[in-house]
Amino acid sequence: MSLARQALARGDMAAVRHHAAALAAQPASAAEGRFLLGIADASEGRVSAGLGHVEAAIAIAPTAEYLAQQARLLILLRRDGEARSAALAAEAMGPDDALTFDTIGNIHARLGDHQAALRAFEPAVALDGGKIEYRYNLAMALGFVGRTADAAAQHEAILAQSPANGRAHYALSGLAKASRAANHIDRLEAVLARQPGADDALRIRYALAKEYEDLGEAAAAFRHLDAANTAHKARIGYDFAGDAAIFDALEAGFRRPGFFAGASARTDAPIFITGMPRTGTTLVDRILSSHPGVHSAGELQAMPLAIKQLGGTKSRFVTDPETIAASAALSPDAVGAAYMAHASQHRRRADGRFIDKLPANFLYIGHIARALPRASIVCLRRHPMDTVWSNYKNLFATTSAYYAYSHDLLDTARYYARFDRLMAFWEGLVPGRVLQLQYEDLVTNQEAESRRLFAHCGLEWTDAALDFHTNSAAVATPSAAQVRRPMYRDSVARWRAHEAALAPVQAFFAEAGIAL
Repeated sequence: MSLARQALARGDMAAVRHHAAALAAQPASAAEGRFLLGIADASEGRVSAGLGHVEAAIAIAPTAEYLAQQARLLILLRRDGEARSAALAAEAMGPDDALTFDTIGNIHARLGDHQAALRAFEPAVALDGGKIEYRYNLAMALGFVGRTADAAAQHEAILAQSPANGRAHYALSGLAKASRAANHIDRLEAVLARQPGADDALRIRYALAKEYEDLGEAAAAFRHLDAANTAHKARIGYDFAGDAAIFDALEAGFRRPGFFAGASARTDAPIFITGMPRTGTTLVDRILSSHPGVHSAGELQAMPLAIKQLGGTKSRFVTDPETIAASAALSPDAVGAAYMAHASQHRRRADGRFIDKLPANFLYIGHIARALPRASIVCLRRHPMDTVWSNYKNLFATTSAYYAYSHDLLDTARYYARFDRLMAFWEGLVPGRVLQLQYEDLVTNQEAESRRLFAHCGLEWTDAALDFHTNSAAVATPSAAQVRRPMYRDSVARWRAHEAALAPVQAFFAEAGIAL
């Protein structure tokens, strides 16, 4: 191993630069030198400069490793289509090390192609099964494509090596419904008693809550959720005022004449599935993508990114009051074009229509309606109490600002109230553009509501929509297991099992005038 590689392994970037510069000066090692200079730049936050060095190395002597790292840096720069091409090129060159396979797999996973990710994660583990991160990535991909038994085996292998691994415990609990005969409660309680770190404890408590609820032990489930969420909210320092300011900025902005005004000539017709999380968005995605002319592109950041980048704000959040205010002067046509440029990089095929199912796009309905006049927009609604409970009991991405409200019952109720108010506002602004689909109606009257959904989206009816559970596409949301079952009503009125604990939420909704 060269001195530069040794320095990279120990994280000494100054030494990497020193030795890599010497390598770059020699024709025989110029590619390696430029590559390592690029990795050093990127590791210190200079991603664009790092990409330039890596691409120079590829121009001299391409390798699978160089191409995989190029793909990783392109993803960081949100150049997703180019990243996919680089990852495929890396794969075609035949990697021979676990890190390169894992890097390729992560690119595909980030782009929502979990079958392609699996092709890379399996050899990564075969080459280095002792690396927990590689095995975890493989386990998650297996779960996303429906190979739950294989996924469980990989998570168990992780736990044999790292018994307190909260990510594996939590993922394992979500693969199947716990029963008296088969559950992980004793093991989870024993691991928790040994006081693991905060991140592991958070996920272990969520896993316990899920399994206790499966067994009908509501008090135990709530006890773990309350402890987990109270601790995590304190850690992240969430304040509902931050989310309230976003809602305020949207409503105040779109009330002003000339806000995000102007024509759009875009003829693209994506389908947006929006709503609060855990309200049936994945179910509707599966129903619609059962149509032969429709496919799901996943939960895209394309609309938030289009507005953020065109607005040019320097704030660290993609969605914030400053960026919403800056969108006032943007051209709807330009935003529509920027959206399509981002979204098209995630399409599975060029023909037909695609679905963007980012739930938080409900914040952008005003922008979507004006930027993409032919888009179809659906918003899922669910009973307010079930919405609050389902958000509170599911652990979303802990680093995402979209879901920070979900670690407190009353914060979640406040968020729901503002969501409800915003949806009424959008209906007044763009009447008829949004189909507000009630989850309870869908599971009770599957065919009638599915036909209404298809009609709103301008799609010819297909009976395949009634067999959505046979759809073989990967699912990377907490609903993965549920949407592989035929329609069921088990999730209706789940909150009733926790009615006493949720009494403050009921009182809040009564005071807010939200009917239950």
